[in-house]
Amino acid sequence: AVMLRVVVVVELEVLVVVVPEVVVVLALIVLVAVVVLVAVVPVVVEAVVLDVLVVLVSVVVLVPLVLVAVVPEEVVVVVVEVALEVLVTVMVMVIVIVALVV
Repeated sequence: AVMLRVVVVVELEVLVVVVPEVVVVLALIVLVAVVVLVAVVPVVVEAVVLDVLVVLVSVVVLVPLVLVAVVPEEVVVVVVEVALEVLVTVMVMVIVIVALVV
């Protein structure tokens, strides 16, 4: 899990350096990560967990898109990085909790 997080963060750092304006790419990474998580996590998982993930993804995807319209690019990049780190952390926690419960 830690390794996964490191890889994701490194990928994000590279993306932010190479294409700071492509917030959509970051959003897609988040969506892919959630799809992978849902595939990895057993189907038995309560719908609540998935609902929470959907809300998180929506927030992480929508907030940057709104920010891009009104806020300077540098600020957006920082916010997106923080949001994605939080999401990855939450996903790792969910995986751990599910592993313990199941």
